[in-house]
Amino acid sequence: MQRQQAIQELIQAGKWIADKNMTWGSAGNMSVRLDEDTLLITAGGTRFDSLSEDSFTLYHLHNGEYEGGRPSKELPVHLAVYRAVPWAQAVVHASPFHTTLAACSDLALPNDLFVENMYYLQRVRRIAYFHPGSQALAQAVQQAAPDGNVILMNNHGVLIYDVNLAEALTGLEVTENTCRMALAARQAGLTLTPVDAETVHSFLNDSGYKKPRKW
Repeated sequence: MQRQQAIQELIQAGKWIADKNMTWGSAGNMSVRLDEDTLLITAGGTRFDSLSEDSFTLYHLHNGEYEGGRPSKELPVHLAVYRAVPWAQAVVHASPFHTTLAACSDLALPNDLFVENMYYLQRVRRIAYFHPGSQALAQAVQQAAPDGNVILMNNHGVLIYDVNLAEALTGLEVTENTCRMALAARQAGLTLTPVDAETVHSFLNDSGYKKPRKW
């Protein structure tokens, strides 16, 4: 991907996340991989609702050098994903209210409820709390990442990674709506009715909704 194109996509993504109230303050960070050696990541302290062309850092994977402002303190988490998941081309870390509530509670994230939920939440992983930006958090993410595409970070937020930024954003929205649905059902005393495992497998592999994931 060309650098300028990636910048514009990230700016639009930040506005989209902010408009949907899926962040607060300077919480959250995003990155996209440009090629084998470089990635763009939001700079430290930036807000999703006010990103500009100067809000990003170009980071070189082979030597750790960067151009632009200081990268987000969560850079180690993004690097952990890219190292562990060869197909990942975009990483979004955000703190939507209902998803963060799930990360701070025992609220489960089912992945057998509806079409988008079955596809985008195929492999949800949950990891313990570690301080933001710490190597301990990066190590936990790197261990969980190969077996997931959504990582719920306890008492922190959520990490979504996918083949491009648009798919990662869809995954973020579906995750938030799943958490909202689970909470609404709990509050209303309703029992969510899942799709049976055989049908889920058939949907993912045979329905033609989207190409099956190559994990």
